[in-house]
Amino acid sequence: MSSGLFTLPKAEGRRQKAEGSKDKDDERPTSQLVAEIARIIRLEKGLTQDGLGELVRYTGSAISAMETGAQPVSDQMLERLEEAIGDGRGIFEVARRYVLLEKYPVRFRHFSRMEAKAFTISSYETLVVDGLFQTKEYARALINGGYPPVPKAKVDELVEARMARKALFDRDPTAMIELIVEESVLSRPFGSEEILRGQLSSLARDARRDNVTVQVLPKDQGLKGTYAGARGPMKLVETEEHDHVVYLEIEDESILVSNRAKVSRLAQRYAKIRAQALSPEQSLGLIEWWAGEQK
Repeated sequence: MSSGLFTLPKAEGRRQKAEGSKDKDDERPTSQLVAEIARIIRLEKGLTQDGLGELVRYTGSAISAMETGAQPVSDQMLERLEEAIGDGRGIFEVARRYVLLEKYPVRFRHFSRMEAKAFTISSYETLVVDGLFQTKEYARALINGGYPPVPKAKVDELVEARMARKALFDRDPTAMIELIVEESVLSRPFGSEEILRGQLSSLARDARRDNVTVQVLPKDQGLKGTYAGARGPMKLVETEEHDHVVYLEIEDESILVSNRAKVSRLAQRYAKIRAQALSPEQSLGLIEWWAGEQK
């Protein structure tokens, strides 16, 4: 596409035109297929739903909900199904990453695949800690407190999917990860002050990783006459093919910028934001102070 600018997913606008149409976030063909495979294997082995439930340490009702699609299969259940009835074929183990992908919002699914394989991720966040760095408690408070309200089962799925992204930190080959966060984020609690302190302690630990750099953009930067972060958050990515793209998300709309000129302009703006931020050492000290780890 010549503009290098497109919205994710392409069909989102058409979907919204049909009032009452099924939300594509609820379409789970992979989960449905895995559930059917589990049911077939269960019957082949002569197991009832209660019997399989005992093997995988779930109730028979949970197995029934999985098979009927009333409750999408969880990552933990897939692990236990592989152990109990996988017979070494790896069916349920392989299915885990595809089922997990379905748990992301539609707008994020394409980017999540790109993120998992990226060589470098450079993020600037203005309101919250970047999702890649979030603790389970912080993520749950954010998702649970959003609007419109999200059903509890969906909250659990979204939190699980967000936590799975953390595999990028320890991936081989190593990904280089950078985060610039507004200072105001360090004092903005979600859920409780305790959750925020736990989040900041976790962020400090991540900042000490060899492949991670965390910097804080001080809240008084605008008083110095120049402030490059006024146009909002962004995420710069070097893909596994060594292409450079920028991911933007606002109000449940996602844009992936691939046009080289536009990417270059955004990368220059990001470089200016980074230059205006505190050093990694100063930033770590400030994060630790807000976390209560320094007096």
